[in-house]
Amino acid sequence: MERKKDGFDGQRAIVLPQTIKDLLKSNELTSLLYITDIGFYPNANGHYRIRKEGAEQNILIYCTDGKGWISTNGTKHELKKEEFFIIEAGTPHSYGASEKEPWSIYWVHFTGEKSHLFNSIYNMVIRIDEAPEARFKDRLLMFEEIYRNLEMGYSSENLEYVTLCLWHFIASFRFISQYREVNKSKKGDIIQDAINYMRSNIEKRLSLEEIAGCVNYSASHFGQIFLKKTGHSPLNYFNQLKIQKACQMLDFSDMKIKEIANELGFYDQYHFSKTFFKITGETPTQYKKRNKG
Repeated sequence: MERKKDGFDGQRAIVLPQTIKDLLKSNELTSLLYITDIGFYPNANGHYRIRKEGAEQNILIYCTDGKGWISTNGTKHELKKEEFFIIEAGTPHSYGASEKEPWSIYWVHFTGEKSHLFNSIYNMVIRIDEAPEARFKDRLLMFEEIYRNLEMGYSSENLEYVTLCLWHFIASFRFISQYREVNKSKKGDIIQDAINYMRSNIEKRLSLEEIAGCVNYSASHFGQIFLKKTGHSPLNYFNQLKIQKACQMLDFSDMKIKEIANELGFYDQYHFSKTFFKITGETPTQYKKRNKG
């Protein structure tokens, strides 16, 4: 494997050969988004790059310690610990480490047919604020997973696996809040509290006012917040939870459709079947007959 030599103690880098990049570009799975270069430069004193014509790939630079700077389109940006910057392909740029506090950076060059889908975070400094749920270590573990698989060579399996990991890795920068969700405390989250209330009262016919009341909100205000957060109205979401429960009953019990409808608080079997079809696209009978798992 070709390796960059910059003279930083502990540096690591892999540059994929052109023949491998051609394979990535022609593979139906990897062509959408793939790595061409990857590395880690710790305490990179004297690190400097200039590309007057830009690079063929997008360049993600993630600073985990120290400081540095990135210049694009005539604007110089400072980059500090827990900040990242993605230089868009074709953008003339230069960057380098601070002389007094040289940065430590994880970097990835990536491209692909769908790499533009992340352009909302290109060419700007974005800070990843510190919080108990931040998952800084998890993100670096993903980097290591990508790097170590590339170290093992360029088999089709390795390249395809690395590509799938890359989607997740970049998504952890693009969707910071969603990436942290697994570690978030749900205490005080009105949406989660409302959903828990719905689940605890799955057999009832709750009104919007009752659901909003469980978190001490007015029905109209709560409905707006819930829709913005989930993409569904509270009552529609409640019906989805009911149908999810109904599917479990159809799968794991001998209850009749009429009994399930009654158990889950529907007016009658017709109302249940109509709601079931609206949400799943099939009738309860069709669902029960379908092979699953």
